[in-house]
Amino acid sequence: MKILAFSDLHMARARAADLVAASAGADLVIGAGDYCNMRQGLDEVMAMLAGVDAPLVLVPGNAESAAELKDAAPKGVITLHGQGMEFDGIEIFGLGYGVPPTPFGAWSCDHSEAEAAELLARCDHADILVTHSPPKGLGDVTSQGSSVGSTAIRDAIERLRPKLALCGHIHDSWGARGKICTTQVANLGPTVNWFEIG
Repeated sequence: MKILAFSDLHMARARAADLVAASAGADLVIGAGDYCNMRQGLDEVMAMLAGVDAPLVLVPGNAESAAELKDAAPKGVITLHGQGMEFDGIEIFGLGYGVPPTPFGAWSCDHSEAEAAELLARCDHADILVTHSPPKGLGDVTSQGSSVGSTAIRDAIERLRPKLALCGHIHDSWGARGKICTTQVANLGPTVNWFEIG
C-alpha cells in the first residue's frame, strides 16, 4: 500500500495543491493535524483538500478540535481521535491535539500526558499510529533545542510496535525520521511524504 502523509498544512494553498496532485498516486492519504490556524479557516482548508483522489484519514491538531474537524471534513473523509479503523487490512489508530499541553493559550486543543495515555490505552494493535504530537525524544526538538514530545505517545509506540508512527506539530523538526524499537517514526510537515506498507 502506498501512503501519502502530511501534517501542519496551516492553510498553505500551494502545499495543499501539491498534496492534491500527488494523491493521484496514493492508495491512502493521512493528515496528522493542524490544517487551519488558531481554530480559524478550517472550512476553507478542507475545500483546498477536496480534490484528494484517494481515501483520506485525518487526526486533529492543536489548531482544530476533534468536533470541528469532524464537522468540516468532506463527506467520506474519516476523522480519528482516540479511535482506530481498518483500511484494506491495515489497522490505523489516531490521536490528535498537543501532548503535553502547549503554551499557546486558550485556543489550543491540548491533552495532558495522562489524558493521552488513557486514549491510547484503547488501542491494542496498530500497523500505523497517527498522532499530531511527536513521541518524546524523536522529531520533537524546538528551535531552542528543547525536547517537547510526549512520553505517553512514546510509551504507546514501545507497547504497540506499529510499522509506522506519523506525527507533526513541532515545526522545527519537520522531516525528522528515526526508529523507536522497530517502528519507523516520521515528523511529516506540510510536504509530500511517501510510505509503503504491506
